Amino acid sequence: MVLRKDRLLSYATGGIVAVAAIPLLFVVYTSLQLSAAEWAGLWSSRMPGLLWNTFLLVVLVAVGCLLIGVSAAWLIAHRQFPGRTIALWLMVLPLTIPTYVFAYVYTSMLESNGWLGRLWHGLFGEATPAPDLYNVIGVALILSLSGFSYVFLMAYAAMRRGNPHIEEAARIQGATSREVFWRITLPLLRPAIAAGLAVVTLHVLSDFGAVSMLRYQTFTLSIYLQMTGRFDYQAAAGLSLVLVMLALTFLVFERFFRSRQRFYFGSRMKQVVPRQATRGECILIWCWLGLIALLAFILPLCWMVSWSWTAWTREAIGMEFWGYLGNSLLVALAAATIAVFAALPIGYYYNRVRSWLSALYLHLSSIGFVLPGPVVALGALTFILAALPALYGGLLALVLVLVVRFLPLAVQSQESALQQLTPSIEQAGRILGAGPMENLRRVVLPMIRGGMISAWVLVFIDVMKELPATLILRPIGFDTLPVRIWIEASEEMLELAAPAALLLLLGSLPAMWIVMRGESAR
Repeated sequence: MVLRKDRLLSYATGGIVAVAAIPLLFVVYTSLQLSAAEWAGLWSSRMPGLLWNTFLLVVLVAVGCLLIGVSAAWLIAHRQFPGRTIALWLMVLPLTIPTYVFAYVYTSMLESNGWLGRLWHGLFGEATPAPDLYNVIGVALILSLSGFSYVFLMAYAAMRRGNPHIEEAARIQGATSREVFWRITLPLLRPAIAAGLAVVTLHVLSDFGAVSMLRYQTFTLSIYLQMTGRFDYQAAAGLSLVLVMLALTFLVFERFFRSRQRFYFGSRMKQVVPRQATRGECILIWCWLGLIALLAFILPLCWMVSWSWTAWTREAIGMEFWGYLGNSLLVALAAATIAVFAALPIGYYYNRVRSWLSALYLHLSSIGFVLPGPVVALGALTFILAALPALYGGLLALVLVLVVRFLPLAVQSQESALQQLTPSIEQAGRILGAGPMENLRRVVLPMIRGGMISAWVLVFIDVMKELPATLILRPIGFDTLPVRIWIEASEEMLELAAPAALLLLLGSLPAMWIVMRGESAR
């Protein structure tokens, strides 16, 4: 029975992964049409610079997200202080703002007549130029501010469901608070932190909005320019193939190091109780969390509200904006729900049947997130025209492509929760007579419900913000909020881009409330 169940699970997982790998098949097939001389030309002219730029950006963003996300998660999970619930919300709300909005907001605010530009010249004089974001440091700052919440969410959830008995035992043995953090807390957070950094890294590798706004040459921007400027799909596919190899190499190493340490939690795990912070600690906590919130959410929100008010007073906001919001919500709801159920067999199969096949399935499911949005859309479009022409130009095609695009988010979140679910709980259910499906429904799913909710919210929010694939595959006349933001921003229409960005944030709040409602009360 066990073998039969594993075989059926393998077939189901393989079918889902086969659909998710369609863009990769397109990339491989198209890149094989490059000659040896063309490959040599790509390597000598573009590849070294792109490799260095992309690698440097990934490292800087990963370090930034790790420092911001883990420090904020530890402070909120282990200290009780005034405004703790507000701080928790402020750490996750940056997820609702797309990277291209971050880039546009900060470049406009740092201009000589912008808020930050005037402040800078007031402090340092007109002769001192404001900071320049059109470099790797500027891009890394923007992507860190927009992406640290992924690490924060997973690290905070792991800390809340952690085992305080282990930390208490270390203190009894004479360990200081610093030693407990570095030698007990941080190692136990490795699966959650690794999952968060994996999501951040995949975001950086596939990001199009911020790097194009700030004109920083990465694989994604170069691939987009090859496709839209030169219409050289073979060169774009060749660069995409190299990008996939880089991402898969990273995922293999990440899984290897994560597998060297595993930690299970049981059904009667004691919740971590935060310690009351002293007055001095409260000041330091809010100095740090307040700075993060100011840069990652409050300033962009004030910019959006200010320009939206300008648009409102000029009567530039019409009823069509509500239609854009409805379109975005419809696509995000459908894609997030499908992605969560499609990701469950992949994460479950990998955690319960450790083999080269399960690892291959897991890595192949990440392809959609590694490839740039235009490549995913073009690969899916080629398949649809060849095999399913009836779907061409329809809403279903867009939803399925977005599921493929953001499936890794759902897989990472659920797989992280499954990894910490001790197999003995499932074995107890089987001993008591529960069949495989009943065991899944009554034991596994309730235990990983938090991971599934987080997965749904993360996919929902990312679909709400998605731009390039939607630009290519949306039905005629079906504009979403990101599409309108991009169109208006490209034409320097701030008073129309800001209301769309504000509606995008407001439309994401209900999903954010779903994942935060249980945490805010603790």
